[in-house]
Amino acid sequence: MKQLNIMQIQELIPHRHPFLMIDGIEDYEPGEYAVGYKCVTYREDFFAGHFPEEPVMPGVLILEALAQTGAVAILSLPENKGKIAYFGAVDKCRFKGKVIPGDRLCLETRIIRKKGPMGIGEATASVGGKIVARAELTFMIGA
Repeated sequence: MKQLNIMQIQELIPHRHPFLMIDGIEDYEPGEYAVGYKCVTYREDFFAGHFPEEPVMPGVLILEALAQTGAVAILSLPENKGKIAYFGAVDKCRFKGKVIPGDRLCLETRIIRKKGPMGIGEATASVGGKIVARAELTFMIGA
């Protein structure tokens, strides 16, 4: 298993605080898949407004975390070093549960299709083994 800490992740993808949505990578295969996680704390900026009475991680940020996990897989290929993976589309998206402070959000994105600079990743987010979100994410590699 290949692991990456936060500093190694930042060498691959351009995201930084407060928009870096992954804390670590537990396993990955360049161009194939990445498995990571985010430790969700009450101090996340978005909880101040979503929702103060019942803090819930916004679904779009769960998708962003999944996309960043997929970007690690794609941008760890030598030919993509220093490039950016852009969002192209979100398809077949389903939210199946809440992510709240204290959760460890597990993120898995597998690249299922690639053609030139474009591709699709099959992404799954879970908490405690229960799936909270699923989607197909289309990406494009840019300079």
